[in-house]
Amino acid sequence: MAEGNQTIMEKAEARFVDKQKKTAEKNKATAEYMSEARAREIKTARLRELRLAKEEADRVAEALNPTPKKKRATKKATEAKT
Repeated sequence: MAEGNQTIMEKAEARFVDKQKKTAEKNKATAEYMSEARAREIKTARLRELRLAKEEADRVAEALNPTPKKKRATKKATEAKT
């Protein structure tokens, strides 16, 4: 009977070790996922800042140097050229 108890204990210990390994792998995968998500958030925020700064610089440049509007050719002007 003592031998039967020993095998039960060994099986229980093996299941416990397997469960610990699976838990460790799960924790490692979760940490990697969270790390990648955080890196993606940081990169997105940096790119958003750069885009907004560029858009603001473009607005300021446009305000300082407006592009001249093209004049429409009138009928008389086009008839005189031909």
